[in-house]
Amino acid sequence: MAEANLAAKRQELALLRRIEERILWLASWTIHNANHLRESRDGLKVGGHQASCASMTTLMTALYMKALRPQDRVAVKPHASPVFHAIQHLFGRQSLEKLKAFRALGGAQSYPSRTKDTDDVDFSTGSVGLGVAMTAFASLTQDYLAARGAVKPERMGRMISLLGDAELDEGNIYEALIEACKHDIRNTWWIVDYNRQSLDATTKDRMFTRYGEIFEAAGWTVETLKWSKRQREAFAKPGGAALQQWIETAPNDLYAALSYQGGAAWRERLNTDLAGDADALALVAAYKDVDLGELMTELGGHCMETILEAFERASQDDAPRFFIAYTVKGLRLPFQGHKDNHAGLMTETQIAELRARLGVVEGEEWDALSGLSAAEHTALKGLVARAPFAAQVEREHRAPSIAIPTADELLAPVSGGGEQSTQAAFGKVMFEIARRDDEFAGRVVTTSPDVTVSTNLGGFVNRRGVFQRRAHEDVFKRRRIPSAQVWSKAETGQHVELGIAENNLFIALAALGLTAPLFGERLFPVGTLYDPFIARGLDALNYACYQDARFLLVATPSGLTLAPEGGAHQSIGSPLIGMSQPGLDSYEPAFADETAVLMAHAFGQMQAEQGASTYLRLSTRVIAQPERPDEIWRKGVVDGAYWLRPPAPGARLAIVYAGALAPEALAAFEAVLEDEPGAGLLAVTSADVLHRDWTQAGRSRWTEGGPRTSTIETLLAPLARDAGLVTVIDGAPSTLSWLGSVRGMRLRALGLETFGQSGDLPDLYAKYRLDADAILDACADLLV
Repeated sequence: MAEANLAAKRQELALLRRIEERILWLASWTIHNANHLRESRDGLKVGGHQASCASMTTLMTALYMKALRPQDRVAVKPHASPVFHAIQHLFGRQSLEKLKAFRALGGAQSYPSRTKDTDDVDFSTGSVGLGVAMTAFASLTQDYLAARGAVKPERMGRMISLLGDAELDEGNIYEALIEACKHDIRNTWWIVDYNRQSLDATTKDRMFTRYGEIFEAAGWTVETLKWSKRQREAFAKPGGAALQQWIETAPNDLYAALSYQGGAAWRERLNTDLAGDADALALVAAYKDVDLGELMTELGGHCMETILEAFERASQDDAPRFFIAYTVKGLRLPFQGHKDNHAGLMTETQIAELRARLGVVEGEEWDALSGLSAAEHTALKGLVARAPFAAQVEREHRAPSIAIPTADELLAPVSGGGEQSTQAAFGKVMFEIARRDDEFAGRVVTTSPDVTVSTNLGGFVNRRGVFQRRAHEDVFKRRRIPSAQVWSKAETGQHVELGIAENNLFIALAALGLTAPLFGERLFPVGTLYDPFIARGLDALNYACYQDARFLLVATPSGLTLAPEGGAHQSIGSPLIGMSQPGLDSYEPAFADETAVLMAHAFGQMQAEQGASTYLRLSTRVIAQPERPDEIWRKGVVDGAYWLRPPAPGARLAIVYAGALAPEALAAFEAVLEDEPGAGLLAVTSADVLHRDWTQAGRSRWTEGGPRTSTIETLLAPLARDAGLVTVIDGAPSTLSWLGSVRGMRLRALGLETFGQSGDLPDLYAKYRLDADAILDACADLLV
């Protein structure tokens, strides 16, 4: 029985090595076709990273053909995208047409993309390091759902990242690692393609020890896959210890150079460095040049048996794993080990040599199993079909819609007029949601990078608690020490508290905002941060939106209005960030009721088929609330603007404001009425939504079959054609300056163009020309 099992294991290993060769071929050919065979109409290099693919092929073959289960999720190393698409093609989940159109419109994407690719992409990758961090927060999200019974124990998946060692230079990885340690994450594998080469050069020597120390300190199990079975067998022979020691101490650049030069170069150098050690020299002499080259370069990350054994060990528990898999960049390709191979592409001659070496029939390059015997063909087809990952299981889910509160329900806690700030209104609405006893309230999850209280989430957390897998008592409460924050910590909590790292906030929102397609469970994530610090996490915010994650982002306080805090805490360009970010609708309400309406809208957008995430730019400034004569304003709030004071037909002037400067705009408006009684006061709640609607309307003649009128055109239509507009915002003036182009009107844009400083509002508004006097001066300039 043991002999039969051993024979079966050997046969399976042989098949895995065979299928790995064909994956390498298909990935290499896909890139070659895109660069050398497909018509080039613009003369640009297409690229595709053949060397980076080659160093990952064994690892990815072992993972997808043996270790990966349907419930597992993977973030693929960006530059290994062709390997991923080749594997997906073998599983029947990627079409040949898409491979042929790699990096072309409608084809397989350059880097795996949830929204642009049609095969089985779990997490988009491309901006290096972010996909790695995403798996940690996906694991945390899975734990959050499991605590609610939404993911059963037998369906808990591993969150796996395949990454290049150069990605470990990205700081967001370590920010995520720290957070993962705090939250005691599990079911997470990070598998490093440790080829010791980056885009520009070979990497610093012996960094693997530092990486291992860092991850062990964070509580991870570190697996170093350094030696292949072939090498371990050689090291056990007389002279083998000296050969192993030579490799251990060889500088990365020397090892890479010899890998490129091949067996003869290896022999020459080893004979020189091992001179005097007869056993070592005899061992080297026992190998032909080609075999010696293979012995020296077949490291642990290229040994199928070594990798499978490591994956099997890791499958025995749910502890987070950090695999350091030693590889050679470009192994088996003509530029293996060369320091310039990152962007290298095989020539026609070189790809032909690879084709012949792997036994692919000329003219059948797109057939991954070309040239195989009938028996091999059947065996490899069977291997792919038996892979656990090949199971016909729905991996992209559709979550049912959840009934959400109406705008009227969310308006209730902020009604009553008086003076309020939009930030306080947000807190009141969240507290009202926390009081609700319905499915929606149970699916709201909040998160913040250590500014929960100062962004008015404290009331929600007091009622709903902090999520923590291991319950923790509130010591202050037990010891009867008064505190406004009564935070219970348990699996039932609905707030995920993060450290001060905005990258982590946005990646957490990405993971929480993808629970519907990944797990079939709808969550309504709400994340808060300080508005000026949104720029710290822009790459991660873009990453979240690129994947179509759905969430509500609340950034507060905004602009110069946070007066005493000084310039470092006052935001300028954040409105433009909101306008320029696809997949994110940005709003800046001035009043409490506007905030409530927009929150209801945001929750609806989270589960709409063509929805989006929402960014609310709020303020701590307390201002008088308007009396509403009707409900027409509500639609305008969502559409981006409405007339707070409508203009008379043919009016020559309108003041346009956004956000916290509503009182200054209103004061200036009241003053200007003496000279221009027909003037209007336009409230802009979203320059983003308005501008997008305007540009789309301008294209509608060609894209929608006929012209249509945009919201802003309709709003400005009552004004005279030569009317003047004065715009004012506590942010970059260019946010609203485009309004003059809508109907060719003259415009003066007020806003922030320099860093602010500490002060009170009257002083700062006067200094930076945001007060009523500045608005009146701009009006006079237009009317003269």
